[in-house]
Amino acid sequence: MEIKKISGGIENIGKIKFNGIKEGKNGLGVVVCKGKVAGVFTTNKIKAAPIKLTMENVKSGEIEGLIVNSGNANAYTGKKGLENAKKMASLLAEKLEVDEGKIAVASTGVIGVQLDMNWIEDRFEEVFKNLGSGRKEALAFAKSIMTTDTFIKESAVRIGDVVIAGVAKGAGMIAPNMATMLAFIFTNADYDSIELRRMLLHALNNSFNVTVVDGDTSTNDMVLLIATGEKKIDAKLFQKALNEVCLDLAKKIAKDGEGATKLIEVVVEGAECDEDAFKAARAVVSSLLVKTAIFGCDPNWGRIVAALGYSDAEMDENITLKFKSKDKEVLLVKNGKIMGGEDDARSLLKENDEIKILINLHKGQGKGFAIGCDLSYDYVRINAEYTT
Repeated sequence: MEIKKISGGIENIGKIKFNGIKEGKNGLGVVVCKGKVAGVFTTNKIKAAPIKLTMENVKSGEIEGLIVNSGNANAYTGKKGLENAKKMASLLAEKLEVDEGKIAVASTGVIGVQLDMNWIEDRFEEVFKNLGSGRKEALAFAKSIMTTDTFIKESAVRIGDVVIAGVAKGAGMIAPNMATMLAFIFTNADYDSIELRRMLLHALNNSFNVTVVDGDTSTNDMVLLIATGEKKIDAKLFQKALNEVCLDLAKKIAKDGEGATKLIEVVVEGAECDEDAFKAARAVVSSLLVKTAIFGCDPNWGRIVAALGYSDAEMDENITLKFKSKDKEVLLVKNGKIMGGEDDARSLLKENDEIKILINLHKGQGKGFAIGCDLSYDYVRINAEYTT
C-alpha cells in the first residue's frame, strides 16, 4: 500500500476538533481528541510545570484533550506554576466533563515568568466556542503555538483509509534528544498506548532527535502521538508513514531555525557502526564553525573534518567528503586526498538553501544522519532581543 503525502495538517483527522488564537507574542490553542496517547518529553533536568503534569497525565495511555499556550514557558515557576498548569487542564476538562487527568498541557515561551491566567481564562472561552475541524481552525491552532517561528509547520500522509497528521513549533533551543519544540501528531489508526510509544520512539530517533539548531535543549519539549482508534493498519507500514511525518516536521523546524538561511543535512556512511555514524553527523551539524561557514557560503571543509575528529567516532584520515544540492555534487576530499573543488562548492552554497554534506569514513557499514541549519547574524539579534 502506498504512502501518499497530502496537503494541509490536522484537519485531515476526522474525529478531532481544534482552534487557537494569537495576540502578539501570546497564544492559546485547544484540541479535543479522545483516544490513546503516548508522549516523549524533554531530557532537560529543569522541566517546566506543564511537562511535569502531562508526563503524569499520559501514564494512563488515554487522552480527552490538549491545551497549549505560547509566549510563556511556565518553567522555573515553582508551586504556583504547577497550580497554573493544573488550572489550564481543568479549564478544558470542565468543558468536556472529563477527568482533568486526561488532559495534556503544553507551554512554550519565556522561562521564569508566571502565567497570566486571566488572559488564558478569557481567551479560552473564545477558543473553545469556535472549535472546528476545518482548515481555518487547523491554521488557527498552528499559529497559536508559534513563538519565534516564521512559518507554520505541519505534515500529513495517507495510507489507504489511515491518516497521520502533525503540527509542530520550534525555531530555537533545538538540540538532539528532544530538544523550544512542541509536536502533536494525530492518527485515526487503532493502537494502544504501548504500541504508540514504541513507534513514536523509533520515529523520533530518526527525526527530532537528530535535529540541531543551536545546541540548547529546552525545558518544555514535548511530542505527543494520539490515536482515535478507527482504522486498522499493518504496524510496519504505519511505522514507515509515522517516520515520514516526523522527519518532515523535523526538517521544517531545522529550516526555520532562528535566523536560518540554509537547511543542512549531514549524511555519514562507512562508519564502524550506526552509533558512530550518528555521532559524527551530530558533531558536524552542531559545530558553530561549520554553521557559520555555511551561512557565509564558505566551503571550509577543514571545519567539517575537525568536527568529525572530535565526534568520538572511530576514524582516520581516510575520509571522503562531498557537498550536494538537488542538482549538483562537489567532491572535496576523496579517500583522504584533497580534490580542490572549493570554487564549485562555493557556487553550490550560494545557489541553494538546502545543502547535504556527504561523508564516508571507510571504516565499516554504519550509517547515520543529522539535520540542522546555518547560523546567521539574525540568530544573535533574535536571541539578544527575545525578552526586550
